[in-house]
Amino acid sequence: MNAYRLKPLRYPWPPVLYGTALLLALVAAQFSPLPVGSGHPWMFRMGGLLLFIAAALLDIWAMKTLFEHQTPFTNTGCARHLVKTGPYRLTRNPIYLGYTLATIGLGLMMGNGWLLLAALMAAIGIRFAVIRCEEQHLLARFGIDYEYYCRRTRRWI
Repeated sequence: MNAYRLKPLRYPWPPVLYGTALLLALVAAQFSPLPVGSGHPWMFRMGGLLLFIAAALLDIWAMKTLFEHQTPFTNTGCARHLVKTGPYRLTRNPIYLGYTLATIGLGLMMGNGWLLLAALMAAIGIRFAVIRCEEQHLLARFGIDYEYYCRRTRRWI
């Protein structure tokens, strides 16, 4: 296969992985609760809410930035431009970071430790099942420019 014709993923895995992790965590909590912290639950709820809002804003900012560069924000579309502005200056995967932080925020708000574990497991799944393929696609598409971007911008945070 010609590396310059390397295609992105054919299926939108990130929502499926995070959705499955979320569902499994909620089911696990019904059978075996895993509480978060002790003391004042309102502090965890407030912290979780703030984290969830920050994650949602990060996702919106990242999607808006991709839209402004006429680049699809689903991982099944072919990248048209190498976006290095907005949240992409800080992290190569702000949308996935937002999904992970939102899941952690939900876990804190609901006092569900399974959601914290689900966030970790989903992030690991995204790293190996999705990001690896996306990085190969972007490297084939943008070459040395993408390599330089990777050297100066972290994958997550």
